[in-house]
Amino acid sequence: MINTVKKYISSTTHIAPLAVFRVIFGGMMFASVIRFWLNGWIETQYILPKLFFPFYGFEWIKPLGGTGMYLVFAAMALAVLFVMLGLFYRFSATAFFLLFTYVELIDKSNYLNHYYFVSIISFLLILVPANRYFSLDVLRKPSLLVTQVPSWMVDVFKVQLGIVYFFAGIAKLNYDWLFRAMPLAIWLPAKSNLPLVGEFMNYKFTAYVFSWFGAIYDILIPFFLFNKRTRKIAYIFVIIFHAATAIILPVIGMFPYIMILATLIFFSPEFHKKLISNLVALFSFGRRNLFNHLEDISFSFSRPFVEKLLIGLLCLHFSVQIILPFRYLLYSGNLFWTEEGYRFSWRVMLMEKGGTAFFYVKDSVTGKESEVDNAAYLTYQQQKMLSTQPDMILQFAHFLATDYAKKGYTNPQVRVESLVTLNGSGSRPFLNSSVDLAQETEGFTSKSWILPFEETKLSYAER
Repeated sequence: MINTVKKYISSTTHIAPLAVFRVIFGGMMFASVIRFWLNGWIETQYILPKLFFPFYGFEWIKPLGGTGMYLVFAAMALAVLFVMLGLFYRFSATAFFLLFTYVELIDKSNYLNHYYFVSIISFLLILVPANRYFSLDVLRKPSLLVTQVPSWMVDVFKVQLGIVYFFAGIAKLNYDWLFRAMPLAIWLPAKSNLPLVGEFMNYKFTAYVFSWFGAIYDILIPFFLFNKRTRKIAYIFVIIFHAATAIILPVIGMFPYIMILATLIFFSPEFHKKLISNLVALFSFGRRNLFNHLEDISFSFSRPFVEKLLIGLLCLHFSVQIILPFRYLLYSGNLFWTEEGYRFSWRVMLMEKGGTAFFYVKDSVTGKESEVDNAAYLTYQQQKMLSTQPDMILQFAHFLATDYAKKGYTNPQVRVESLVTLNGSGSRPFLNSSVDLAQETEGFTSKSWILPFEETKLSYAER
């Protein structure tokens, strides 16, 4: 076993897949940042809000104001453009990772699985020499050129993609997804206007087919992509699956296109070398292809311990990636209801959840109680996300206690009356409205003030 591991670690492969992956990821992220800017989301999500909901432990991270946030996004766009081009690569990759992750940590109401995915991939790109081939760094400094890198440098991206797919599939193995076809049974009828297939979107059977296919696809697709004999057919399914997802669920934005292109890394080095040759021929205008007809030049670490350090770091990273999706087992209750252990677990579009939350602040001395106008403090997006997420409700309650204390309230008490519906189950009380949330502490422990989810009879529309 040990000899097998040592043999694998010492094995090498052509660097072309890393270079192509760098260009694809950099290009997609550059387009995403520009899209975010042009849609006005910098202003609506990071400038206009009066308060933000940072992740637990990252309360110290704050937005930089109007000019500051535009400068952050400009720097982010420039950094990832340089990543794509392979220019000042290590600095650019590190800068993009830090800037992107900083932006995502500002407000959890903007959390999406594919933002988490981008942070992970940008972190992994820092650790590999993806600029040592087909890059401006090589053109400005030819001594950087290598053609062979350790195999694990390519495989880490395959494993990470495999984890995303596999755990997304495992997450679908729940009663609502498999036996009620939820939430697809709610979403698909809204697409009945699609040409050719629109009529089928109204049938409950279609929702079941999509649900079961989605679960099977996510669980098995990594294994088919790793297998050379099934890779091409598997990739056709990747395109079909993500194209359908983009049409049916446009709310997930660029994620389907990112996954379609990123999954190309599973193909052979020869495929990527040919792709690079075609690109060079297209843009070289007849000049000699500097990346063809080269003898093998192997990558070497400046110090022997650096490789061991990187491998140890990657083992830690993947251990966390495998353990984190199972942390929900530490909590009791319905995961989709409490959302304790829900984030960072590749649970993609698994529920249709909505609700309302009414906050009341009471003066402990006078007994005066006022209903809070949520819109006076929160954007529409924040109100929508807060209404169903207990940790955000608690953060807002703490903010209100502080704000009303400044207004003259003595030891303000904050309670919440909320109704939430989950996967068409009908609205029901979400939190214990008698609990003073101003006295509850944030943390990773279970929140006892979340009322248990109890199954009810199916609504008339589901019968």
